[in-house]
Amino acid sequence: MKSILIVEDDITYGLMLKTWLQKKGFNVSTESNIARAKKHIEAQAADLILSDLRLPDNDGINLLEWTIQKGVNIPLIIMTSYADIQSAVHAIKMGAKDYIAKPINPDELLKKIGEALQSPTAAPPASTPQSAPKPANSNAFLEGESDAAKQLYNYVSLVAPTNMAVLINGASGTGKEYVAHRIHQLSNRKDRPFIPIDCGSIPKELAASEFFGHVKGAFTGALTDKTGAFVAANGGTIFLDEIGNLGYEVQVQLLRALQERKVRPVGSNKEIDVDIRLISATNENLDHGIEKGSFREDLFHRINEFTLHMPKLKDRREDILLFANFFLDQANKELSKQIAGFDSKAASAIQEYHWPGNLRQMKNIIRRATLLATSEFITLMELGNELSEPTTSNTSNIALRNEDIEKEHILEALRQTGNNKSKAAKLLNIDRKTLYNKLKLYDLDK
Repeated sequence: MKSILIVEDDITYGLMLKTWLQKKGFNVSTESNIARAKKHIEAQAADLILSDLRLPDNDGINLLEWTIQKGVNIPLIIMTSYADIQSAVHAIKMGAKDYIAKPINPDELLKKIGEALQSPTAAPPASTPQSAPKPANSNAFLEGESDAAKQLYNYVSLVAPTNMAVLINGASGTGKEYVAHRIHQLSNRKDRPFIPIDCGSIPKELAASEFFGHVKGAFTGALTDKTGAFVAANGGTIFLDEIGNLGYEVQVQLLRALQERKVRPVGSNKEIDVDIRLISATNENLDHGIEKGSFREDLFHRINEFTLHMPKLKDRREDILLFANFFLDQANKELSKQIAGFDSKAASAIQEYHWPGNLRQMKNIIRRATLLATSEFITLMELGNELSEPTTSNTSNIALRNEDIEKEHILEALRQTGNNKSKAAKLLNIDRKTLYNKLKLYDLDK
């Protein structure tokens, strides 16, 4: 059993990570500061260190330097907020194995832990600078072989080397963030930060601070200076997911920053020069927002120098079984299973299903089926009733059933999060605005 040492001063957060990783089969210990972490390592070695960047008595980089000086070759992954990505880059150059941004994506963390434990660890020579952290491995996603996929990634390869602002338009679950990341990987900015921001999860009153930072005392609760995303991503790429959710006032500030390539932290008189490439994504029709007056037309033209349209999974029939097997391989690795594939009926159901939730829905269903499977092949039973529904007849019953399932998912998410709508939206992989609309639609907002 591999052992992991978590160094995290937020006791509740550290305990949550510890419990989750223990369920994944790791032997986990936690320490709340650097001094205790060093004593722990001296007393009992760990196979991997997962350290917060900022700790009460020092930072994760200090711990990294100490392990190198001691000749203790333990892979170390830095946990950090996106505002501290530049510090994480510095840690990578010094020999940290990787970094992960908070709030942590569990699947991404598990993948990074697996990669860190599999690769050999050695302290980097002092005279040899290490490259900046690489974005998600291109093997972590399948691009597909359908005509729609080939056209999409042909456009990606064409626009990536430029500095054009790209707008990615597509339904939820179609892989918009992967495409944004791929553009960054293929650009001249690939060695600089890639900063993703979910515009739907940012409270309206804090959006300017998230984008541009703030100085201490700028508003109630601003106890320290904060580096905004634009400065953190300087030289790199910012990805604004669901940009249509931004408030009108923030749109004005964003437009000014893009036009002048300068930002001013909240509460500061000082402007900071920034050089970023913007990639945006939306599952809405921004033209409608312009007509209603909720989205600025001048900002739309600024972010839309090149548009990419994400095809829905149902329109990529040649790719459906490719993705199914790809997600099965991922689930096998994550769950330590050895499922060989799908039986003929299951494969047929996967191929014929209309996949309203696209790739995200498929990944979740196959992951669950892999967990439930007890034989060599996944059957219709493990896939569940969702895929057994006919898609060419009785469509009104299908729609009704899908609504019932969605309603149950929403109620369960609210129950698990103590009726915290922001947390429930994250659990459901939707933005808060969409959740509020669903609550109203299903008369659950009372």
